[in-house]
Amino acid sequence: MLLEDQDPELTLLAEKELGKLTTEKTKLEKQISGEDKNEGRNVIIEIRAGTGGDEAAIFAFDLFRAYSRYAERNGWRHEVLSSNRTGLDGLKEITFRIIGEGVWHKFKNEGGVHRVQRIPITEKAGRVHTSTASVAVLPEAEDTEVTIRPEDLKIETYRSSGHGGQNVQKVETAVRIFHLPSGLIVSCQEERQQAKNKEKAFKLLRARLFVLEEEKKQKELGSNRKTQIGSAMRAEKIRTYNFPQNRITDHRINKSWHNIAQIMDGDLDDVVESFK
Repeated sequence: MLLEDQDPELTLLAEKELGKLTTEKTKLEKQISGEDKNEGRNVIIEIRAGTGGDEAAIFAFDLFRAYSRYAERNGWRHEVLSSNRTGLDGLKEITFRIIGEGVWHKFKNEGGVHRVQRIPITEKAGRVHTSTASVAVLPEAEDTEVTIRPEDLKIETYRSSGHGGQNVQKVETAVRIFHLPSGLIVSCQEERQQAKNKEKAFKLLRARLFVLEEEKKQKELGSNRKTQIGSAMRAEKIRTYNFPQNRITDHRINKSWHNIAQIMDGDLDDVVESFK
């Protein structure tokens, strides 16, 4: 049969199918070559205090400050999605976005357990303590990349217990979202308006669901290659901040830096670029 004698509808269907197969082939080639498809995305970073009590919470704040100062140095914007603060300028946990060109490339290797060794401000005898904080780095997902069905959600509003003034304290502006199929729970209480908190909570939910879906795909493909998604969520110790010796050591690449005060003030380029 000549090409001009073929059914136009069948030809159109064949072209559409060819387009889908070509797109899928490109995706698989990128996965095989190790190309990071998350390049160009914004990031959502979660920091949680680990072992060490008040000192761990202070260290969590120090990490947040270092990352936010680094963002400022690069002209990127950051916004807090949720936080749980303690006394002594500490953070039990904080979740925040960093928006800008190249942020995933810079932050994707920060996920893991960070360990600090120093004399806490609460220590009277001058002894060095060891504390930890965990960092998770999530690629921000586009609205169209993650399907969230209304029937899969349970949404609650409540009064914020954080900072923000009387409006935040007396009005139910905080939002908590339960995603029933996955069991994920996200919340936001940083904004004075409920609608803005809800919007931010959905951004965090999409990012977490996106990570779950990517991990599922990798498992189904049987890939042994550690993806950036996987490394962002891992739980092993990746870096030690030794203040008495003025040294930061990354245990994955066995490399150290000795300008710890400068690095903790947001001068992270040498550290993050060491993974090239």
